[in-house]
Amino acid sequence: MEKFEIFWATYNTLIYTVGVHSMLALSIYLTLWCGLLSLGNAAFMGIGAYTAALATMRLGAPFGASLALGGLLPGLVALVIGVPTLRLSGVYLAMATLGFGEVVRVVFLNLEITGGSLGLNGIPMKTQFWHILAILALLVYGFVRLRRSKIGRCFEAIKEDEVAAKAMGIHTTYYKLLAFVLGAVVAGVAGGLNAHFTFFLSPREYGFDPAVDILTGAIFGGTGSFVGPMVGSSILAILPELLRFLRNFRLAVNGIILILVVIYLPNGIWDLRLLRRLRGGRNT
Repeated sequence: MEKFEIFWATYNTLIYTVGVHSMLALSIYLTLWCGLLSLGNAAFMGIGAYTAALATMRLGAPFGASLALGGLLPGLVALVIGVPTLRLSGVYLAMATLGFGEVVRVVFLNLEITGGSLGLNGIPMKTQFWHILAILALLVYGFVRLRRSKIGRCFEAIKEDEVAAKAMGIHTTYYKLLAFVLGAVVAGVAGGLNAHFTFFLSPREYGFDPAVDILTGAIFGGTGSFVGPMVGSSILAILPELLRFLRNFRLAVNGIILILVVIYLPNGIWDLRLLRRLRGGRNT
């Protein structure tokens, strides 16, 4: 028991971070599932984090209500900006959502209520491990049900060929907007959880680098299944800790690992086809 307490005291923040990164991976998987390359998830996470933290600190809201507001506001923002931006696709959509993220970061930098460039301090510790575990379990259950539903099949059809999907009678704009909004809600809730165990928020946490990191984790794990992004983002969250002994060289080794995965496992480390081949080899 004592060893576990020491382990938990040392690594609880890392474990919490892995859980939050898994949620962010699921948030971007929703948009990738519909064929949308969005880089706005870090901004939605920031909106959710600041909203939840301010609801707790300024309004005295219960933690559950703060999390709900942290998911609701990013969803509403995604609904507003999604109508014009989702007419774009590919790199143009990525640039538009990245620009949106920079706007959000600058707003956080200049608002007095968010603490400006100094950030927001003194956020009460509310997040517990079971909160993250329960929300992740609900999300996984939801994704399993979603994949088997009409919505999931429409997402797949739009990703494969949007023109053909539209010809089949699928309301592509509606489903793309739905994926975009749901992804924003999940990212916002992840931000609210993150804010209540880090005690501090800074606008720098929701800029360009975090947006790319979220996408990198999803691609690293593989987007053939929602499990892939969760695995990839978790590994990328743990790698810096595992490579701590390399000190100044750990970021270089991290980059080398990413390059090797992209070259030799282009579908990500959670490659369903590779896993099927491995299972087939074992059976024979």
